[in-house]
Amino acid sequence: MRLSASGQPAMTGAALMIGAGAGFACVNTLLQYVTMMLGVSAPTATFWQYFIALLVLLPWQGIGLKGFATARPGAHLLRVAFAVGGVQLWTLGLAHVPIWQAIALIMLSPFFVTAGAGLLLREEVTPARWIAVLTGFVGGAVILSPWSDGFTLWAFAPIGAAALWAAASLMTKRMTATESPETLTLYLLALLTPLNLGLALMPEAGGLAIASAPAIAALVVAGLLTALAQYALARAYATADAAFLQPFDHVKLAFNVGLGALVFGFVPPGSMWLGSALIVGASLWLLARERRGIGHRLTRERAGG
Repeated sequence: MRLSASGQPAMTGAALMIGAGAGFACVNTLLQYVTMMLGVSAPTATFWQYFIALLVLLPWQGIGLKGFATARPGAHLLRVAFAVGGVQLWTLGLAHVPIWQAIALIMLSPFFVTAGAGLLLREEVTPARWIAVLTGFVGGAVILSPWSDGFTLWAFAPIGAAALWAAASLMTKRMTATESPETLTLYLLALLTPLNLGLALMPEAGGLAIASAPAIAALVVAGLLTALAQYALARAYATADAAFLQPFDHVKLAFNVGLGALVFGFVPPGSMWLGSALIVGASLWLLARERRGIGHRLTRERAGG
């Protein structure tokens, strides 16, 4: 039986995806606080975030160095390359477009995953899922607002980041057939760490020193949450189909916007709400159909047993 067609594994995967989204939203808020309010450079903060996450994960549940055993080093490198490209485009977008627009546009990533799950992983993508994908991209166009005076081509950077992160997610799903969630998370953090170190040591980046105690504490918490969220994400993809999980990934939009308003007083304009309503509405509509489908399948299976 497919995991997406059985109740308990699917709901477990959904809960893990929602938990990962909440964790990443907290990480984003902590990093924004450290860089915007405490003056830590972005490369320095990113290095410590992922380095602390790696230190947290290595001894977790006795994983140790045995977690690095793999027969697919090339696939791990490609997955991390997609992730690094996404990070670079994300940072580039943040430097040129409003934060509310970047956060909302990054929510297109699940629709790239759903499309890729059908085209590349050959998972079943129903007509309802394709309708949700198209509706999501319409919502993205509203948020992008190419007809407005404030439109800039830099707004495509978060969309590019969304596509690359979707590619990394699809690689994660493909590799769960042979790689454990522990190994996937370890390689991601281990390969990101030296890349982040090189960026942090560049002359204009400010080095590795952090003079503020609140910044150190915030980065320690961000590193811990990064490890937990990355592990939850890998475990979710090992539990349920990638296409099924994507509506639950949209919950992180509410987490990000809510925390942004609470901590920074950030209130997005109307176009963000309209576009996000289309994105989230498409996901909720798809979720309702998927849940009815699961219920019908389970009913037929019980009747047949």
